Amino acid sequence: MLKKFLAEVKPLDSTAMKSAQERLDSLIKPPGSLGELEAIAVKLAGISGKLYGDISKRCVIIFASDNGVVEEGISSAPQVVTQMQTLNFTKGITGVAVLAKQFNSDLIVVDVGVNADIENTAIKNKKIRKGTWNIAKQPAMTRDEAVQAILVGIETAIDAVNNGYKLIGIGEMGIGNTTTSAAILCALTNLPSKQIAGKGAGLSEESYRNKINVIQEALERNKPDPSDPIDVISKVGGFDIAAMAGAYIGAAYMKVPVVIDGFISIVAALCAAKLNPLVKEYMIASHASFEQGYKVAAEALGVAPYLHFGMRLGEGSGCPLMFGMMDAACVIIKDMGTFEQGNIDDEYLEEVRDADFHIRGL
Repeated sequence: MLKKFLAEVKPLDSTAMKSAQERLDSLIKPPGSLGELEAIAVKLAGISGKLYGDISKRCVIIFASDNGVVEEGISSAPQVVTQMQTLNFTKGITGVAVLAKQFNSDLIVVDVGVNADIENTAIKNKKIRKGTWNIAKQPAMTRDEAVQAILVGIETAIDAVNNGYKLIGIGEMGIGNTTTSAAILCALTNLPSKQIAGKGAGLSEESYRNKINVIQEALERNKPDPSDPIDVISKVGGFDIAAMAGAYIGAAYMKVPVVIDGFISIVAALCAAKLNPLVKEYMIASHASFEQGYKVAAEALGVAPYLHFGMRLGEGSGCPLMFGMMDAACVIIKDMGTFEQGNIDDEYLEEVRDADFHIRGL
C-alpha cells in the first residue's frame, strides 16, 4: 500500500506555473519585485493546476507520541507533558492553537503513540502502541510498525483533503522527539550528534552532553541504514516522525501544498523526500527553527525557510504564520491590476525583463 501512494505522486503542473509567471509579469510592478511571494504563487499554481488556487480552508495536523528514550534523561520536561499538551491542543490554549485561530486554521490532533489512555473525541486515536522503545537500548519500533505509522499519516492527510482542506501544515507533540529527530538526521547525513543535537525545550549543559552521547550510542547500537529511511525511522525514530513523513506523502498524493514547521517537522519531511523526491515539490518551509540541526536538515532537503523569528516551540506553530504569507501570495496574483488595466505602457520594463530578476528558486 505504501508503494502505491509513493508511486502515484505526480510532478507539479508546469503549464499552470508558466501561466502564473506570465500573469505575475503582467501586473503593475517591476518584474520580480514581490520576491518570494511571486515564487510561492507560481508554486501554488503548479500544485493545484489552477492559476488562482484556493487555500481558504486549511489545517495543522499534529501527531502526538511518546519516546522511550526519555528514560535516559535527555529532556527537561517529564513524559506526562506529551499527554497534557495533546489534550491542551483541543482546548485551544497552546501556542499553535492560538496562532491557528488567528490565521483561520483548524487543528487535527492525532494520537499515534501517547503513553496514556486518552478518551477525547476531539483526538483521533491511531495509536500504534504506548510509546516507542528506548533507542539507547534497542530499536524504537519494528519495521512493520514504522510502515503502519507512515500509513496513518498518509491516510490522515487524505482524509483531511477529502473533508475539504486545501492546505495542510505538519506539527507534532512528543517529549524526547528532538532526540529522535537528531538521531534520524545523524543517520541520514552521517554527521556526529554534536553537530546536530540541540538543547530542545531547554537543557542544562550536563544534560545536553548526555543527550549528545545517548544519540551517538543509539546510532552505534542500532546501525540504521542511511539508504533506507524506513529502517532509520524504525531504529532511532518515533511514531510521530513516521506519521508526519506519511502526511507529507499523503498531501503530495492528493496534490495539496504542505507546510513544514520546525526541526522535527523538517526531519520528517526529509524522510518523506528520501522515499520519493517528488514529494518535496509540494512542501513549503515556514520558519527557521532555532535548533542547530534545522539548517543541516534544510540543506539536505534543499528548501529555504521564509520566516526568521528565532522560534523553537514546535507543535506546528510556524505553519499558521506561513499560511498568512501564502494568503498574501494568492491575493497578489488574483487581485493586483495589470499594466493594461492601469493604463501604463510597460515598454520601459523590457530591459529589466531581459535581466531576468524573477525569483524562481523556491
